[in-house]
Amino acid sequence: MSRNYIFSSESVGEGHPDKVCDTISDAVLDACLAEDPTSRVACETYAKSNIVVVGGEITSKAVLPYNQIVRQAIRDIGYTNDDDVFHADRVFIMNIVTTQSPDIAQGVDARAADGKKTTEQGAGDQGLMFGFACDETPELMPSPIMFAHRLGRELTRVRKNKEVKWLRPDAKSQVSVQYENGKPVRISNVVVSTQHASDVKHKVICDFITKEIVRKVLPLDMLDKKTEYLINPTGRFVVGGPQGDTGLTGRKIIVDSYGGMGRHGGGAFSGKDPSKVDRSAAYMGRYVAKNIVAAGLASRCEIQFAYAIGHPQPVSVSVDTFGTGLVSDEKIIRAVQTVFSFKPADIVKQLNLLRPIYSKTTNYGHFGKVDDLDSITWERTDKAAALKRACK
Repeated sequence: MSRNYIFSSESVGEGHPDKVCDTISDAVLDACLAEDPTSRVACETYAKSNIVVVGGEITSKAVLPYNQIVRQAIRDIGYTNDDDVFHADRVFIMNIVTTQSPDIAQGVDARAADGKKTTEQGAGDQGLMFGFACDETPELMPSPIMFAHRLGRELTRVRKNKEVKWLRPDAKSQVSVQYENGKPVRISNVVVSTQHASDVKHKVICDFITKEIVRKVLPLDMLDKKTEYLINPTGRFVVGGPQGDTGLTGRKIIVDSYGGMGRHGGGAFSGKDPSKVDRSAAYMGRYVAKNIVAAGLASRCEIQFAYAIGHPQPVSVSVDTFGTGLVSDEKIIRAVQTVFSFKPADIVKQLNLLRPIYSKTTNYGHFGKVDDLDSITWERTDKAAALKRACK
């Protein structure tokens, strides 16, 4: 049966209030891991107006200058304009960080504990994680989310290079892709909203975004006369960032993953060290799904696994290739379990996750970044050949 439909995904810029908080949380995590790779970090950030609240549970040998980390993260984003209410040098910072609960720690640590069935490192929480990949783009990601990320990256590049002085940090993008027989064929709609200085005309913004952003980063063969462009559709976007809206770590989980085309288990990524399977197992899921597609075993793949807190082995593993598999899903599952280990400690080792790499993941998706495979190890396809052999 043919599948003809339109699918939309969104991305947000570094200055979006939620992404400001993700950026701060990941900056704190990286600072901890740089001094102490065994750090346990669950850092949450809240931002509104000129206030930043950093909280959570951190157990680490690192001694952190929290205020300095927060201000530098905000400065790097670009909230340094004289008229910014939310300004890197003027925000009021509250620190309410405590240590990790000992009850959680005994489940995660590789040691014996009363009531714990194993001495191995266990999952930091119960939960279910998904990984997804498809052959729509060179990155093996869905087209809508990759296109939306491209718009956001280019807006940020132009702004930070000071090529356009009226651009400000807060921004959102959204791309709608038309599919025929399950394949992307055209872009039906592009939405871009960018914060701007008060003295720039709406027409100048529309013309620039359409010509210098949209048409430079999206595939021209997918744009046509019927493509609709909605640029700053409210007509004005001067008040933005935490001045205009509240920010909170972990609220952009669909932007962070697959734009809604692949499912998400609900756990956020930013601010969490890799003992938290919300993050590390989601990265592992992407690694496995991408290698399945890279191996040519399927053109579309989703994997799900789930954990119990304190227990090392996943309680379930499943694979769905949506009818695109060259072999059965059951055979792929057996191959996956032969090639990969899903124990939390093994995930950390396989993907080399005890490093300060997480600020590189915060913006424009945690998946689909292929320019730095030394850091973003879950984007490697180095297990594709092993999976093919295991499926014979």
